[in-house]
Amino acid sequence: MAIIDFGGVKENVITRKEFPMAKARKVLKGETIAVIGYGVQGPAQSLNMKDNGFNVIVGQSRKFKADWDRARKDGWVPGKTLFDLDEACERGTVIEFLVSDAAQRAIWPLVKKHLKPGDALYFSHGFSIAYKELTKVIPPKDVDVILVAPKGSGTSVRRNFLSGAGINSSFAVEQDATGRAMDRCIALGIAIGSGYLFPTTFRNEVYSDLTGERGVLMGAIAGVMEAQYEVLRLHGHSPSEAFNETVEEFTESLIRLVAENGMDWMYANCSATAQRGALDWKPKFKKAVMPVFRELYRRVASGAETKRVLQSCGRSDYQVQLTRELNRMANSELWQAGAATRKLRPKEQAKKDFSTAKGIGGRAKN
Repeated sequence: MAIIDFGGVKENVITRKEFPMAKARKVLKGETIAVIGYGVQGPAQSLNMKDNGFNVIVGQSRKFKADWDRARKDGWVPGKTLFDLDEACERGTVIEFLVSDAAQRAIWPLVKKHLKPGDALYFSHGFSIAYKELTKVIPPKDVDVILVAPKGSGTSVRRNFLSGAGINSSFAVEQDATGRAMDRCIALGIAIGSGYLFPTTFRNEVYSDLTGERGVLMGAIAGVMEAQYEVLRLHGHSPSEAFNETVEEFTESLIRLVAENGMDWMYANCSATAQRGALDWKPKFKKAVMPVFRELYRRVASGAETKRVLQSCGRSDYQVQLTRELNRMANSELWQAGAATRKLRPKEQAKKDFSTAKGIGGRAKN
């Protein structure tokens, strides 16, 4: 492991230099990696491992025709590398359990019956294990239970792999039945194309993940953008002006400067007016949202957010409701203005992969 100083706190991380692909192939030699679920993470992780030369199969229910057809389109062959859930679980020695959290609870009995002594049960989210009292996902004692959690969507995992950049992932071992769990875990993290790996626990991974998704990464940023956009519109600013000052400049310029060299560097590369205003208003925003984040973390730690996910996502009409909610967002004036703005971007720029800061440059405000 490499020891890296994260703001004065030293942590161990694993890079491709410490654990090269050749070592990962040696550790996983003879293993059949069964990726269960071809929804969000499944396609990226399975394709990356396949491209890296590992023995990978995909398990996907034919009932979900869109996912089955997508797997076939991506080159997985029914009866050879693409199977129904039962057969894939039976064939695998490493079971990558990559269906949604709610679906994991539903199909766990099917997966469990196919686990053999010495198998590895792999997760990319600590949810089912950390909240096992609610999910009832309790692995047998004779299998390894491991986690590799990429810090990005499946789309980013695949795009970053194809660009050569990789994406950061956390890793954890919950149960070491074979004495090989750690090596298997790290090898799989390298196999899926991680840029580097940092240690965590199943509990810490899910607590930070649920907080981050509901907070800065998705929920908070969407809410803050809506609030600023609506205030600008109420004061007579046009949709294009409100969108550019709220979203476009953030995503297409400033956040890239943060990715390259940090928030202070972004501030330093903006105008004096922007710097002064941002420094003055930052503590006001922090004070305003701190109570919300404290409440959020309490709900995550108590299991309240997990109950909400399981109750909501487990409903038979959930996909209909989800589509309705996402359509409301897509059809709002804010994101209709965004669609129009994206069409105006230069074609070469629109094709770029901006999921990683590697090779990205940005221009600050004058």
